[in-house]
Amino acid sequence: MPNQTKITFPQDRYFGPDARQKEVALQLYNGVAQLPLICPHGHVDPRLFGDPAFRFGNPADLFIIPDHYIFRMLYSQGIALEELGIPRRDGGPLETDPRRIWQRFADNFHLFMGTPTGMWLTHELYDVFGVDEKLTSETAQDIYTQVELQLNKPEFTPRKLYQQFNIEVLCTTDAATDSLEMHQAIRQSAWHGKILPTFRPDAVIHIDSPDWARKVARLSEISGIAVTSYTTFIQALAHRRALMKVV
Repeated sequence: MPNQTKITFPQDRYFGPDARQKEVALQLYNGVAQLPLICPHGHVDPRLFGDPAFRFGNPADLFIIPDHYIFRMLYSQGIALEELGIPRRDGGPLETDPRRIWQRFADNFHLFMGTPTGMWLTHELYDVFGVDEKLTSETAQDIYTQVELQLNKPEFTPRKLYQQFNIEVLCTTDAATDSLEMHQAIRQSAWHGKILPTFRPDAVIHIDSPDWARKVARLSEISGIAVTSYTTFIQALAHRRALMKVV
């Protein structure tokens, strides 16, 4: 890689500057740091765990295209979403070269300085992928290669990472109309991981959405309750929520 200052991550980097407060914070942190993770709001697609051989794809697929915290920041600075590989509604052309997408991301990584997103991305690259260089225009392609090589390793499947991260339970985020078939597939497999659904009915609650009526029709279909009134609407939602508790 180009000659750059190495990144270091002090254990107390997220604590305040007051020495006494930092000492107490570290004591508390060290008391829980090795405990299993309980993740109640994961925003994770259960398909990642339904297929034992699932792979994350390339670095752009993992970090940029699905992450609205990243592409909205870049879009706010004049970068078209299609230049980041985000599909267009009209099916028009978009960037398909993941290295070019990654380069645009790295060229503008300075925009994330001082933000939670920037802190998390830097930590993730360092702690999970072993990247100890700053992400810049100059280091972009070398870091891309390093991350890509890691993603291709056998230990970088979602199930293996679940174990590596010492996760006890991870909750996905599921629509009221989700079939939950992936959760059923996980239960029926021999894998020991605990992946739970969580009820998020946003799509059928936002009545100003252009396809709200279609989604409510789907709610009727999957719940078996004809939604013809507010009462039956609540009944259908209650039915779906109850199912997510026992799936």
